[in-house]
Amino acid sequence: MPRLSERQQYLRQRLKSTAIATKAIRSGTQAGVEQEHNDAIYATSSFIYGSAAEAAACFSGETEGNIYSRFTNPTVRTFEQRMAAMEGGERAVAASSGMAALTSIFLGHLKQGDHIVSSCSIFGSIVGLFDNILAKLGITTTYVSPSDINAWQAAIKPHTKVLFLESPSNPLGEVGDILALSKLAHSHGALLVVDNCFCTPVLQSPLALGADIVMHSATKYLDGQGRCVGGVAIGSEVLMEPIFSFLRTAGTTMSPFNAWVFINGLETLSLRMQAHCQSALALAQWLENQPQVEKVYYTGLPSHAQHQLAQQQQRGFGGVVSFEIKGDKGAAWRCIDSTQLLSITGNFGDAKSTITHPATTTHGKMTPQARELAGIKDNLIRVSVGLEDYQDIKDDLAQALSTL
Repeated sequence: MPRLSERQQYLRQRLKSTAIATKAIRSGTQAGVEQEHNDAIYATSSFIYGSAAEAAACFSGETEGNIYSRFTNPTVRTFEQRMAAMEGGERAVAASSGMAALTSIFLGHLKQGDHIVSSCSIFGSIVGLFDNILAKLGITTTYVSPSDINAWQAAIKPHTKVLFLESPSNPLGEVGDILALSKLAHSHGALLVVDNCFCTPVLQSPLALGADIVMHSATKYLDGQGRCVGGVAIGSEVLMEPIFSFLRTAGTTMSPFNAWVFINGLETLSLRMQAHCQSALALAQWLENQPQVEKVYYTGLPSHAQHQLAQQQQRGFGGVVSFEIKGDKGAAWRCIDSTQLLSITGNFGDAKSTITHPATTTHGKMTPQARELAGIKDNLIRVSVGLEDYQDIKDDLAQALSTL
């Protein structure tokens, strides 16, 4: 790897104490070494060495260097270093998707006979990972309410190795007490893994609250424009090494192009999250007063069950608003189909506002019993509030609700 100049070394040291918006733009960059202002895409599968001895030293780990883009690529490394800086971790490991990051976390740290305690309010595909993949390997899971600390305590067994929390949860915005859960996990020799997708490092810092590993689907807010799929796990060097080792072997690694897209997405993340939060809060407040709406789920509302906890451990409430309409699945579908501006899609965290029916899309693979446990009803609609003008978003939902 090229040597850093004194100025570059100083900048890297200085960045440790800068604000998160500055870290999102300046940390981890490799550009200064090549005299480029913007980060380059290293679109190469392998790297050339000056001698056989240099190649051997890199492959053996004796010296640091690039080996093969499946597990060492400068563009991916920039994204990883930037995410580690923003989340306050020692190291990050990038993966091909959020699910690949999660799979790497669990298979990197767990073995046959181990046990997971997980919030029941999680993304539907994660339930599939637990029940259909990890279960085959002899790794079992117990589901509990994310906000009931006594339930977490009761579910822990002698072989429990991981507590998994998605906070705020998708789609109801349920909040778990990260500090309390970290203390509980550590008292039993277990790790606390937190999905920080809804908040991003701009709004929440799970590692600072005691979590051991934080993960993201980079596909969501980190990108911000719905362009690429990716994932990342962040934590200490010790905890990241088994994850990296699994990912290096399994090959579920991030491509240089996707990493470059995410790097550029991070540069506007702080500004975007401010705008998402502002419009989402206004929309949630408006929805609470609509006659067609039965209940609104948004952590920024005083009516939300964990509003005070969200205020304590978050710096904002995010851009996702969910609400139950007065009606059944047919009415929910009619409302969704009547929107004209919002995109009907299961993704969230996009500059474009999106709308979906969780029970038949993002959580459709869950059993009816699992959906009931997670509180996902047939009349629930989820809106990811984008960056369009707020009045236009509200007007589109208003005319859609008027069809009910």
